[in-house]
Amino acid sequence: MTTAIICTAILSAMVFVLGFNVSRLRGATAKAGGSQQPRDPSDPLFIAVRSHGNQTEYVPTLIVLFLLVGARGSAAVAVPLIIGATAVRVLHAYNMLTSKGIGHMTPLRLVSAIGTYVFGVALAVAVLCTL
Repeated sequence: MTTAIICTAILSAMVFVLGFNVSRLRGATAKAGGSQQPRDPSDPLFIAVRSHGNQTEYVPTLIVLFLLVGARGSAAVAVPLIIGATAVRVLHAYNMLTSKGIGHMTPLRLVSAIGTYVFGVALAVAVLCTL
């Protein structure tokens, strides 16, 4: 259960750090007279907004799954799944923020996106196996 709590804290902190990054870039963009709602997929503010949005789309469900599997599941199954899911979400955010634009897919970003789906489904199956 400790792993589930630590990974929950990591992903939760990432949501707030990525949100702060959006606010920081909005402030800098406003000061420079730029658009607060850019449409250019290579605009740093656009990338930051999508990175934060992407985290908020997946993290709440992952947290629930972490806590359920961590509390009810076998540690041998729970720990690798929880750590793996956390790692791919951290990697995905990093890859989004360092990419040339939202439309620019890198191999690591693809792996981290697919990893999110694989670990998410595996965690959901693990929850069902605890019934």
